Amino acid sequence: MTAKSVVHYGNPILKKKCKPVTDFSNLDPLIDDMFDTMYEENGIGLAANQIDVDLQLFVVDISDIDEEGESIHVFANAEIIEAEGESWMNEGCLSVPDVRLDVKRPNKIMLKYQDRHGNKFTNEFDALLARVIQHEVDHLNGNLIINRVSKAEKISVNKELRTIKENSLKTMKSKEIH
Repeated sequence: MTAKSVVHYGNPILKKKCKPVTDFSNLDPLIDDMFDTMYEENGIGLAANQIDVDLQLFVVDISDIDEEGESIHVFANAEIIEAEGESWMNEGCLSVPDVRLDVKRPNKIMLKYQDRHGNKFTNEFDALLARVIQHEVDHLNGNLIINRVSKAEKISVNKELRTIKENSLKTMKSKEIH
């Protein structure tokens, strides 16, 4: 298991809708790498495209924050089919480092998804777990937290976004050269 590099704002993979998982036979090494990366970065959720993998797959671990119920999850091909309520929370994102924004999201969702083995489920999630799931589903659909805030709030972090994007593009160029 190896922690991977997290791609940052400016990398085109973060803007595209990821491909569905169709082959579940060899996902475990990728899932292990995703958890390792998420823990290395001190995150609570990580989508596959954040480590430059074009798949509808994400992992969540909120055990350090929420000790009730099951808190470590793997979701493939997740689709939010219902949502209700609303809540605001200050969110960060591993792909937009050092930027935190107040994001409004539904506080309860109904999610259709598959587990690491391809088994299908439909479950209701609420509170922090629902928020993290929505954040990661956004990633897999090409959306970042900056797409969830007002134009004024996005402008307030424009300088940081410009720096992150410039660094991301430099990183991508240096990988092309090697």
